[in-house]
Amino acid sequence: MSFMLDITPWPVASALLWIVLITAALYLIRNTAHQAIEAAMRGLHRSFRIASKAVSRSESRLETRNRDVLLAAGREAKERIIEREFDRINDTVRKDLANYSSLHRSLSESIGRIEKDHQEAVDVPPDPPGWVKAVKAVAEMDAKEGRSQIGDILSDIHKSLVKAHKEAMAAYLVASGKRHKLLRHMRPGWRQIQQTLAAVGKNVDSLLSRSVTIDRLMQEYEDIVHGQDRAVSVLSSSSLVNFFVSAFVLVIAIGGATINFSLIARPMAEMVGGTNVIGGYRMADIAALVIILVEISMGLFLMESLRITRLFPVIGALPDKTRVRMLYITFTILFLLASVEAGLAYMREVLLHDELATSALLRGDIGETATSEYMWITTAAQMGLGFILPFALTFVAIPLETFVHSLRTVVGLMAISLLRVVSLIFRLLGNICLYFGVLLKQVYDLPLFVPLWLEERVARRADAESSAVARRVRQ
Repeated sequence: MSFMLDITPWPVASALLWIVLITAALYLIRNTAHQAIEAAMRGLHRSFRIASKAVSRSESRLETRNRDVLLAAGREAKERIIEREFDRINDTVRKDLANYSSLHRSLSESIGRIEKDHQEAVDVPPDPPGWVKAVKAVAEMDAKEGRSQIGDILSDIHKSLVKAHKEAMAAYLVASGKRHKLLRHMRPGWRQIQQTLAAVGKNVDSLLSRSVTIDRLMQEYEDIVHGQDRAVSVLSSSSLVNFFVSAFVLVIAIGGATINFSLIARPMAEMVGGTNVIGGYRMADIAALVIILVEISMGLFLMESLRITRLFPVIGALPDKTRVRMLYITFTILFLLASVEAGLAYMREVLLHDELATSALLRGDIGETATSEYMWITTAAQMGLGFILPFALTFVAIPLETFVHSLRTVVGLMAISLLRVVSLIFRLLGNICLYFGVLLKQVYDLPLFVPLWLEERVARRADAESSAVARRVRQ
């Protein structure tokens, strides 16, 4: 700096001289500097635009792949549901059609019995009484006959009428009792027919409701096969819901596994040694963790053998005989491990009682050991937990399968969102570079305001002179 200010005897003059020289140099290379700034900023702008387009293409490919994965998963799930509904309808129809002949025979027999009883229960009108003919005969008698003969005849008629009335009433009561008995016999037949028809109606209603469900499922399946946007959006929302629900259930399962670990970790220290360490971790903790993981693995294989989950296609493709054998083997291993855990839980409680008794003896509090006879409740509870938790952890396979299948979609959606954000950032950076180049040119021109002002004045004067010459020429 001192050298630069010593080019003249006066430092101020030297500074002014350097300012003039630098300004002149900047003015002379102004166009070149502007072109360099513009070229650099345009290069950055194009680079960011190319990067943005590349990210957008990656986003499109990822979105297409995620869409295909989502449609494939939705198609597979919908096929399983439709297959289950058809199996139910098949079972119902096969059961009903298998009983159709017996049902038809039962209805025919019941209807035949009812018709027979109904015909026999018809009320037959009684025969006309005989006294009508007797009265007619009396009316046709000759008037010359005596009244005594008429009185005898009327007395006989009265006696006959009373006797006939009694006989008719007795016969009518017998016939009515028989008809009522037949009608009572008809009642079970009607009830049987009513129950049979109600069962048939129930089955038909069930088939109709399931047919409506199958129609709806088939419509959804067709939308998935055709790849409609509505189906994709429904599957995406369903995958998100399944992901969070299955994650919540897995967190609960992790809590259960933690409790299970605490039940068997301490007695395992007595079995494998509490001072042994592998990789900075106690051998007892590693052994307890291995037991829990083996139980979870057996639970997964058990669910796969039952074909509840489909995480391992090899197990699902096994022959039925081999799969049933694997089912029994995995269940036996799981049962044995649960029994071992129950024993370890009991051993943990025994060790705890021993420690409490030892502490009480060392303190001289003999009376505290008397309460140990009531500790069987906690012992039974711990043994029950040790036996039940392995079977409860078996059902982790169901949310785990849902979590794995929905994780692909969720990760894809997150990656698509991230790529969109990156593409937007690259576009913003490209536009910022363009405007930053304009800003740099303006900043470059700030020290050159004097020569630029002079250049503008000269340009205006030259324009004015050229305009005046043009007017003279026109005049």
